[in-house]
Amino acid sequence: MLVSGVAGKELTAQERDWLQHPACAGVILFTRNFASKAQMFEGLIEFIEETLFGLINKITSEEKSGVKQLEAVGAMLLGFAQKNRGMTRVLIGDALVHENERLQLRINQLHDRVEATLKQALRFAAGQNEIEPLPDPSARANLMMSFIAGRWHQYAKSGFKRDPLPREPLPVHHVDGVLQMGPNLAKTRGMRKAAGLGFVGPPA
Repeated sequence: MLVSGVAGKELTAQERDWLQHPACAGVILFTRNFASKAQMFEGLIEFIEETLFGLINKITSEEKSGVKQLEAVGAMLLGFAQKNRGMTRVLIGDALVHENERLQLRINQLHDRVEATLKQALRFAAGQNEIEPLPDPSARANLMMSFIAGRWHQYAKSGFKRDPLPREPLPVHHVDGVLQMGPNLAKTRGMRKAAGLGFVGPPA
């Protein structure tokens, strides 16, 4: 099995034949293979999208439990970051600073698609009575997406030393407890303000 490169921005007939050969295990692309830096990032983002959503579709089609879907998708997203440091910097937007705004918009859309997947799995889990049903699972899905994106950030900002994969599965059953902290904190702030004691934490 061999890994090959290509000479320019377009494949020659000989290169196309070689890449289709059974002995070719893959291809390495360099900056010379792209017309611009933006095009290179677009290619990376497209690869990330195809990889992540291909795996998500496989998980959701094979796993019959909604909670297990959530745990598997979460573990896959964090495992992808663990194995692809450079692409983690793309996922959190660090690598896109000072680049074309459409690149960051595309990453934002990727995050939204992942969150929509989590939301659908939450509905599925609630329908199976695995978790308490809510009229709108958006807050749950957003909190889970925030957890995943936060682990990506911690991994990158630690110089890739802090493992993004937690020891325990994605904390699906702890989400509602965390969501309750918001209203409770707001209530506490209001009570302290009324008593002249000031705020707890940053101002609301």
